[in-house]
Amino acid sequence: MNIEDYSKLQHEENNSQIAIDFDGVIHRNSKGFYNGTVYDEPIEGAIEAIKILSKKYTIVVFTAKAKTDRPLVEDKTGEQLVWEWLVKYKLDLYIKEVTSEKPRAICYIDDKGVRFESWEQTLKFLNETYN
Repeated sequence: MNIEDYSKLQHEENNSQIAIDFDGVIHRNSKGFYNGTVYDEPIEGAIEAIKILSKKYTIVVFTAKAKTDRPLVEDKTGEQLVWEWLVKYKLDLYIKEVTSEKPRAICYIDDKGVRFESWEQTLKFLNETYN
């Protein structure tokens, strides 16, 4: 891919994609990692919100479950388990990709994200929240 094509792709994805974290945002994940499976129901409102967002944006799901160093669970990768869950709840129709990488996007919807405004604010938030 040449620089012009890459710039076009980057521009399109930065202006048309939303990245949504899987665990804790779409999948309830009430037990945490537990046994590596995708065991819970969707978070209330997730299905409806994804359907609405998909009318305007391309949706990419990001999750640590898709990391390549993650052990197989029931002979399946984490990415396969996530896709199976998305199919079960018919969300696969609205999702372009499942990845462990941070994709280009307009925004990131993540339960563990910290909105950056300044380093002073960020350090204060981390100190007050996690200490």
